[in-house]
Amino acid sequence: MNTLDDTDNRLLVALQKDAQVTAERLGEILNLSPSQAGRRRQRLEAEGYIEGYRARLSPTQLGLSVQAFVTVQMATHAPEKVKTFTRTVETRSEIISAWTLTGEADYLLRVYCVDLAALHILIHEVLLPNPAVARVQSQIVMDHFKTDGPLPI
Repeated sequence: MNTLDDTDNRLLVALQKDAQVTAERLGEILNLSPSQAGRRRQRLEAEGYIEGYRARLSPTQLGLSVQAFVTVQMATHAPEKVKTFTRTVETRSEIISAWTLTGEADYLLRVYCVDLAALHILIHEVLLPNPAVARVQSQIVMDHFKTDGPLPI
């Protein structure tokens, strides 16, 4: 149940734009004292509306020149084999996001690699040899023109 008021929504919008915004600045934005703004932020954190804070890093600056989306079709949905696959996904640093899907593919993976050779290794030496995997298909990102935007509040 969504128990957010307009001030809470404006606070969340402000934090999505700049997670490092000070309590003083939040107070100005929300027309509250800094301590009131800080308490609201703490309440929204405690209630789970704010899951955490992260720095957004530049993949290019870090030498990660290949971004790809990889779809995976499973050969089996036996729980022990799926666990082995999901453990692989969770432990590979190249795989930064993973979703379970409906439709033809069972999983969608977002990956960053230093080059095409590293992507090839991930697909052919890590994912495809997994006994639960039937098929892997990759789409290499040519251009990333909209980053993960704020949630529509």
